[in-house]
Amino acid sequence: MTIERISYLQWIASLWEFPGKTKQMLLSKFPDPEKLFHVTKDGWEGLLAPKQAEIILRRQEEALADVRARMGEPTESSLRAYLKEQYDRLGSLGISFVTIEQEEYPKRLRNIPDPPLGIYYKGKLPEDEIAVSIIGSRDCSEYGSYVASALGKYLGERGIPVISGMARGIDGISQQAALEAGGMSYGVLGCGVDVCYPKSNERLYQKLTLHGGILSEYPPGTPPAPFNFPPRNRIVSGLSQAVVVVEAAVKSGTSITVSMALDQGRDVYVVPGRVTDRLSDGCNRLIKQGASVFTDPGSFLEELQETYFLQTVSPGKNSAVKTKVPELPKELQGLWAQLEHTPKSVEELQKNLAEPLSIQDCTIRLMELTLSGMAKQVSPGQFCKA
Repeated sequence: MTIERISYLQWIASLWEFPGKTKQMLLSKFPDPEKLFHVTKDGWEGLLAPKQAEIILRRQEEALADVRARMGEPTESSLRAYLKEQYDRLGSLGISFVTIEQEEYPKRLRNIPDPPLGIYYKGKLPEDEIAVSIIGSRDCSEYGSYVASALGKYLGERGIPVISGMARGIDGISQQAALEAGGMSYGVLGCGVDVCYPKSNERLYQKLTLHGGILSEYPPGTPPAPFNFPPRNRIVSGLSQAVVVVEAAVKSGTSITVSMALDQGRDVYVVPGRVTDRLSDGCNRLIKQGASVFTDPGSFLEELQETYFLQTVSPGKNSAVKTKVPELPKELQGLWAQLEHTPKSVEELQKNLAEPLSIQDCTIRLMELTLSGMAKQVSPGQFCKA
């Protein structure tokens, strides 16, 4: 893809007033984004509502006025240079941008009903791996805080990314716990990635840029307006394999995320609560409607990994999924047999070996397996099958 096309797509993605579906519709009508930029008022009739047409025409004129002020009367080449400069400016701010047309765009997000045209991000993008969204009330109880922290820590220790909205309460608590456990987490914002919201989570914001990422479909500088958050939630669930609801009132943003997750075919797990707790009303109602009950992290992760494995292998009907044992040196076979897809510590692996090994020798052999691509070190001292 040419840098010119990416620059024009970035301009279209920066139209934060337009939902993702509208941007995709515009590109379906005008596959060349440069031609879309030059559509006149008459060209929008029948495609956009009058107020929408006014917005895009105003944004066109703002860009052209900027070109005039800096480069003289706009030409095809000066406009291209201007938009490329706007795109390059993102890099100087430490912000990256990826469009749905690029290979780096998150695969799982690409397949949701309403994928964003582009994603702005700081740090890294999530990979195509098991990832879990943990969501819930901003004004959570001590019980909710404990569960969110324990689950975030459990996933972080096992190298499973936690995805959430970096909001106060359940979101931020689970993400902070995952990072403190040495794991990774990704925050999806309802504002520009250069805007830390809420301000009270600034420390978490900085950590996410180093050990995960901050993502948004909104361009830099976009304020955290209330109407930005419901669309944001589809990205939170879209990047995940499963969503865990820790605490939620009956009417809340959490219920919007759950609805989107179900539309996307994601697994939804709910932490049950006492019938007298208003923060558990939403959770208990979801269970009544058929959501899976979250009882403990171990069984949850086991179900998640089994589902992920079956989806990845995609076996035919009634076919058996078999694991082929690789050819390894004899001294590595016993250790490899002890490895599972759930990470284990060196100590756990050592004590179950038929052949006695010191911690040092066990670690050396695990590193050999890791270098050969047969094992993976998910965090210091924790290994699993690759």
